[in-house]
Amino acid sequence: MLLTLASAFTLSQAFRTLAAIMGPPLAAQLALTPQQLGLWAAAFHFSFGVMQLAMGVSLDLYGVRRTILMAFPMAIAGALLSSQASSYAQLMVGQMLIGTGCAPAFLVCTVFISRHFSAQRFTAISGLIMSLSSIGVLATATPLAWLIEASDWRWGFGVLAGCAMLAWGAIWWLVREPAAATADAPGADKPSALGALRGLLGLFKLPQTLGLVAYAAVAYAGFITLRGLWLGPLLVERHGFSLIQSGNVALAMTFASMASPALFGRIDPGGARRVRWLLGFAVLAALMVGTMGLVHVAWADVALAIAYGLLSGYGVLQYGYVRDAYPAHLRGRALSLFTMAMFLGISLMQWASGLAASLAPRAGVEPFSAALLTMSALLLAGALAFWRLPRAVTPA
Repeated sequence: MLLTLASAFTLSQAFRTLAAIMGPPLAAQLALTPQQLGLWAAAFHFSFGVMQLAMGVSLDLYGVRRTILMAFPMAIAGALLSSQASSYAQLMVGQMLIGTGCAPAFLVCTVFISRHFSAQRFTAISGLIMSLSSIGVLATATPLAWLIEASDWRWGFGVLAGCAMLAWGAIWWLVREPAAATADAPGADKPSALGALRGLLGLFKLPQTLGLVAYAAVAYAGFITLRGLWLGPLLVERHGFSLIQSGNVALAMTFASMASPALFGRIDPGGARRVRWLLGFAVLAALMVGTMGLVHVAWADVALAIAYGLLSGYGVLQYGYVRDAYPAHLRGRALSLFTMAMFLGISLMQWASGLAASLAPRAGVEPFSAALLTMSALLLAGALAFWRLPRAVTPA
């Protein structure tokens, strides 16, 4: 059942990364600025992140199966609308629908893992599912470039809508779970969005929360913003790559990233060493992205993108940190807050880098340099906050 649920997460990964290849032809046809392109990509993650609260309540009330079956049709509708879009406004509405429909895709997997696997296997299984879901990211590399070259960008949305329909059908057919006892038990407190919001805000009374949120907002955002937004336009416009060539680089970066979460999940050192790893890898990621912004050499940009793919799985170490940082009765809401911060952070980084790219020509700076240096600064800021703000006491 976990693999069937992961099919929706795989489609979610495809939707969140298609901008890197679809961006250049879409921007050319609809005359989009870099800022508009960044906002369009960010719209998915904004709606995805905002809806985490409602999806958490839905999971408590209706369970894993019904939550994903109710939400995912919105992603299908958004993809179909986007495939027929003739204006930027229609694209934005479609993107918001896709993000809303995909909102529970990641959460249902983590909830299922937490319910059916031991605490010792939580990080490893989460890493494995993240690696498997990278098939969706693979699909938005060379395969999507081939499809767009053979037809146009609208077919990309159409094919993904069809795949999403198949995933919905598989979940409806194969996923079963017992009725949620908390929702149906006489006298049980009914979860509510207001109650969930109060629970999340209550976490900020604990000193370790703010630093964790700051770190979570940038760690995964760096990879998704590079692979899912700027990689394709950078290679096409900075170095003159064809769409297929940029797709091949995106494919190599994705292959590199596929094994990364499972690897980091298996070698998770735990305790204080895990914290040092999280800090060190975030700084390394910032340096890699910053170098891409400063060094305008094709082979260096390609090599650094692929190397970033290999590094990207370090973010899975955060799941183990969250489990260790909070007592058992707070872990569910802590994971919800962490997930919300992660995807709202992607939205922020994509918007901020798009804004920087749009403003850069006024200062005589290349747009991609401005975007990548903005990403690097945000990664360093998140790592600095995690380092300087109070952290959970972990065993050595």
